Amino acid sequence: MSGRVYRLHSTLELPLEDVMDYFENNPTLPPEVEDVDITRRNNTLIIKAVSADDSLSKYTPTAQLKASVTENRVYEEEPPRAGAPSWGDEEEEEIPSELVEFACFKGDLETVLQNTALQYPMFLVLREIAMLSEKGTLTAITEESDELQATRIVEGEVRAASVEVVENPQQNGSSDSGVNWRDNKFIS
Repeated sequence: MSGRVYRLHSTLELPLEDVMDYFENNPTLPPEVEDVDITRRNNTLIIKAVSADDSLSKYTPTAQLKASVTENRVYEEEPPRAGAPSWGDEEEEEIPSELVEFACFKGDLETVLQNTALQYPMFLVLREIAMLSEKGTLTAITEESDELQATRIVEGEVRAASVEVVENPQQNGSSDSGVNWRDNKFIS
């Protein structure tokens, strides 16, 4: 399998436990990826590809997915809004909640999917993780078998996406909104 990742943007957030369960259940990985090494350093989760190809030097950095880990309070039901009217001297009930660690795959290509060796196969792994996410989006432009492909996954669902090739992307009608410094009457 050959492929390249040209553009990628991710705002995915999912419980860390879901990510760990996904890898513990032996998912089907792309043929180039024998396994993944999962490391956590403080508030950073790194999922590194282990190459199935022995000819790849052990000193060659393989692609890795990088996520920040944050703790969020998750409520069983919607908490009351601040500033909402309070009727009488009713005693407020505490809404049951728990702290949950989330893996946040947020950023562009160099932030979320690092290193070039096995980059496309690890993008396929990220795409599977995006299907588990209930919050965030994954958009990408990739190439597989000499054909460009657009990927867009929103809150765990594949959405329509396309690649548009334009002659000059800067000319989208906004050229008149800038300041014309050459003919500015306030600058002499």
